[in-house]
Parts: sequence; C-alpha cells; structure tokens
Amino acid sequence: MVLRGALMSSPASLPWSFLVYGTLSFVLLWLLDRLWWHPRRLERALRAQGLRGTSYRFIRGDLIDYARRTREATSRSLPLRCHNIAPLVGPLLHDIVQEHGKTCISWFGVFPKVTISDPNLTKEVLSNKFGHFEKLKFPALSRLLAGGLAKYEGEKWVKHRRILNPAFHLEKLKVLLIV
Repeated sequence: MVLRGALMSSPASLPWSFLVYGTLSFVLLWLLDRLWWHPRRLERALRAQGLRGTSYRFIRGDLIDYARRTREATSRSLPLRCHNIAPLVGPLLHDIVQEHGKTCISWFGVFPKVTISDPNLTKEVLSNKFGHFEKLKFPALSRLLAGGLAKYEGEKWVKHRRILNPAFHLEKLKVLLIV
C-alpha cells in the first residue's frame, strides 16, 4: 500500500506538476530562442545584406578564439621599427578583416558585432541623422564619471557641442602651447 502511494501522485499535486513542467518548458523555450534561434536569425539577416564573417557558435560566439589569439599575440613582440600593430592589438579582428573583407561580422557571445573598416562607409554610418546609431550605455561607468558631452544625446548634445566647439579653434589652442 505504501509503494502504491509513492508511485501514484495524488490528485491535489497534479496541477502543481503541470505548473512546474509548464514553467520549465517555457523557460527552456525562452532560453533556446535567446541563445540559438535569435542569433541564427540575426546571422541570416546580416548575410542576406551581404555581410560575411564568422558563423555563430552556441553561447560563446568568438570569445574563446579571441582569448586564445590575444594570449598568442601578447606572447610575441614586434620587431624594432615595425609600425604594424594591428595583429598585436586585435589579432582576431585583424584576421577576420583579412579573411572576410573590410565590412564583416564577429560574435561577442550571442551578440553580433559588425566591423566597418572602410573610412567612407564609417563616415556615412556615423553621420547618419536618423537615430539608428545609438551610443553604448555603461551605467556603472557613467556613475563614476561626470556627465559630459560624451554622455549626452540628441538636442542636449547639440547644445553642448555648440558651446564647446569654439574652445577648440586653432587660434585658441595655439595659446595653450608653450613654445
């Protein structure tokens, strides 16, 4: 009789088991969407726009390759009078740009990172006035630093930029130099 009670669940616990299994399946589907389906959709959309780069790898992206290549790069030193520091500073990015072109994709975990090395295209993207390019927000860092021109956006940025711009004219900067 005790064995029968352990194997059979009581009718009162049946709704709780449905709730637990339903919640677990919902969380599993949400994680699967967030960690696999969404990055794969982003990758397909970026490739449809003509961007090439590394393919998405589950959760980690290119982080392990980045760490390995950075470790290898820091173990080497540059020859004397060599000014080609790109392979030493950003070895993974340098290799991806060499392999896939000036506009390419790499993965920072589940987030794609689009790299634009072409100066004309970079200028076009950064001078876009439609608001598609947003500044990165670092709330922990912004609490440590004072709010300034780098933190402002929109009309507040335009106002402060107009105030600061005359301070950087060549004549005023020459006065600051000690000759």
